Amino acid sequence: MREVALLLSPCVLFFLLLSSCQTARQGQDIRCGACRALVDEMEWAISQVDPKKMIQTGSFRINPDGSQSIREVPLARSEGNLLELMESVCERMEDYGEHTDAASNRKSYIRVKSRNGEAMDLSEATLDSRVTASLKFACEAIAEQHEDELIEFFSHETENVKDKLCSKR
Repeated sequence: MREVALLLSPCVLFFLLLSSCQTARQGQDIRCGACRALVDEMEWAISQVDPKKMIQTGSFRINPDGSQSIREVPLARSEGNLLELMESVCERMEDYGEHTDAASNRKSYIRVKSRNGEAMDLSEATLDSRVTASLKFACEAIAEQHEDELIEFFSHETENVKDKLCSKR
């Protein structure tokens, strides 16, 4: 490897290093964007469940003292509901487009399809099937690798989930 580096001019070496850093940053942007989109989609899906609906969880076995360890939790934040939501959340990455910040050249991902059928301003977004495929792939990887952590966060109403899950992890 060192011999190859000695044969390359400083300009070519700089270009190779720069392009590998940009590729790493693009990968980081897509993972970050997928995480943020996943959190947005999960929070929206949770908000669509009737908050009055409850589900019983715990053990249905009768303890020696005759009691049961059953408790009621909101259906929206139950483990079963969250697992079901997570199975389909990454499919919605097709509803996102890429936005590039002119000043920093950083990429972010914004929703390009309205949830309620309203017209949306798409002038800031670039629609590309390769980008949405990458976003979906990154989302699936995050959901698979961090499933337990995601379920834990979403099972409780937590503020700043995006920052706690996507920026600090």
